[in-house]
Amino acid sequence: MNQSNSTSAGAADKATLTVKLVRSVAGTRESHRATVRGLGLRKTGSTSTLEDTPAVRGMINKVSYLVQVL
Repeated sequence: MNQSNSTSAGAADKATLTVKLVRSVAGTRESHRATVRGLGLRKTGSTSTLEDTPAVRGMINKVSYLVQVL
């Protein structure tokens, strides 16, 4: 019945993804630019390390022509 460590133990096992912006967002749709910003990317060549969740995977899929997963 004691679950005090259940949340802290799961946090250490989180998988991560590193995403790099490899193409410019100039000339792309506004929603795609917003998605790139939501991934934490600014300039071409910038990288961001994110938690591997279905939401993040969907964002990467949406702008897959702009980013590269490292």
